Formats: sequence, structure tokens, C-alpha cells
Amino acid sequence: MDPVAFRIFGLEVKWYGVLIVLGVALGMLLCARREQRFSLPKDTTVNLILIALPLALVCARAYYVIFSWDYYSAHPDRILSVRDGGLAIYGGLLGGMLGAFLYARHAKIPFMQLADLAAPALALGQCIGRWGNFVNQEAYGNPVTDPAWQFFPVAVYIEREGGYFQATFFYESAWCLLIVLFLLLAEKRGWFRKRGDEFLAYALLYALERAVVEGLRSDSLYWGGIRVSQLLSLLIALAVAAYFAIRWLHSRKKA
Repeated sequence: MDPVAFRIFGLEVKWYGVLIVLGVALGMLLCARREQRFSLPKDTTVNLILIALPLALVCARAYYVIFSWDYYSAHPDRILSVRDGGLAIYGGLLGGMLGAFLYARHAKIPFMQLADLAAPALALGQCIGRWGNFVNQEAYGNPVTDPAWQFFPVAVYIEREGGYFQATFFYESAWCLLIVLFLLLAEKRGWFRKRGDEFLAYALLYALERAVVEGLRSDSLYWGGIRVSQLLSLLIALAVAAYFAIRWLHSRKKA
């Protein structure tokens, strides 16, 4: 598939960018339709995205550059060249959270209320954005040498490698879609009892998936011999699980 979606005045617009924009747009729509349910002022989503999105993009690039410094220290002219790829999801999430925190302080809205609003939208954006990796033929996993498993969605053919590899981009996309469906169902049925529970559920479910899938990928960012995103995923999953466990034990004692 041609990575270039279309051209405007000689400028190439790539599918990767189109899909990211689509993910952001649908995420905004999902948040906007749920503002009233969260008792938030009208246009909260628009105001939030104006602050959070730029910070998310900057931090997504910074995260990627920092953990690819061996290359960028020798090619500093490529640091700002995002058209060639190089945006890390965890960096984007951290930047978006910073933007949400700043907006929450400015608008005097509880941060966790905004985080709950954004949680399904984040997973939806990740679900859609991962297909940009399919177009770019990146974020794939280990080689699949058994012909019986050389089919999508188990594996994907990578032209430059001349072989089949685990379709890890799809594994994450499918899991993120399941997260969206679970969060919206749980939200509708009132399963989240405290402010922040929906966002923490998202964080736990995504971290568990990423900890597994990151271990399969062939293009992980490393810190020494450690896969950075896998380590971060494990820490997040353990922290959130510990929080829920402690809260459950506390409630049992009260009962």
C-alpha cells in the first residue's frame, strides 16, 4: 500500500498522518458526546484538545528521540523531521496528561474527571492510529516461518524483509478496540464507583497488553538492554493493580 494518501500542491500527505488525525477527530467526537454525562461545561473537549494535543505531539517526539539518541546525536538535523515517523505513544500519553492537568487547573475542573472523559477516546485513537504502522510496514514482531501461520491477522508480509512477521500493530489495535467497548459499557452500567476509576481501568488494561506485545516487537526502544515501553507498562500495571487491591482490602475492613 502506498504510504502517500494524496498530494496537495506537491506536498505529500501520508496515510500515517491521515489516520492520526482521524483518530483524534473521532476521539474528540466521543468525548464531546459524553461531556454532559460527566457534568462538564460545553466545549470542554475542544478547550482540552487545544492544550493537550500540541503537548502530546511534542512529548511523543521527545520520548522517541531520547530513547533513540544514539542515532539522533549523530543526526541532529533529523530531530524535528517527524515526516519520517518517530512518535512514541507513551510520550504522547504523558504529554496529553500534562495538558489535561494544566487545563484542569485553569478551568478549575478535577483532573481525574477529565481523565475519565478522555480514557475511551485515548484507546479509540490508539486503535485507529496503529493502522498507520500497517501502511508504513513498521511496528511488527518476530518472523513467522511456519506457512500455516502466514496469514493476516496473525502475520503480515513485510516487503523490505521479504517475509512474514507477527502483526503486532494489529494485536494492539484490536485490544484497544476491546478497551473502548469495555469502558463505554462499564460507564453506561455504572461500574466505575469513584472518579478516576475509568482512566485507571484504561491504564491497567492497556499496560497489560503493551507489556506482552512490546516483548514481541522487533523495533522496540531500548534503555540499555531493557525495552523501555515494556518496563513502563509493567510498572503502570503493577501500580494500578496495587491501588485497586489496597482499596478493596480497605473496603473489606470497613465492612
